[in-house]
Amino acid sequence: MIYHITQQSAWQQALDKGEYTCESLYTEGFIHNSTQEQVKGVYGRYYQGQKDLVVLCIEESRLKTQAIFEKATNGELYPHIYGAINLDAVVEVKELKIKDL
Repeated sequence: MIYHITQQSAWQQALDKGEYTCESLYTEGFIHNSTQEQVKGVYGRYYQGQKDLVVLCIEESRLKTQAIFEKATNGELYPHIYGAINLDAVVEVKELKIKDL
């Protein structure tokens, strides 16, 4: 399972559109994701203080596009999805609750 933090409104747009994309797909060529253990750190670095966040729980084997674990500047391996995320790969959407991190 891999995870992606996003705004609830972005997820709603994906439901309307039929697939999930975000800015990094167009600017960097992939969608940033994390492992379960990395979610807290990603939140702290990039999303702290934002409201209405959700975590997409993505079943990697259901993806129609490729996910590759690549080394980030901090030396950790993070999963990058090289294309739009098909909605049926998202098996759960959880409200991001800080107390649960």
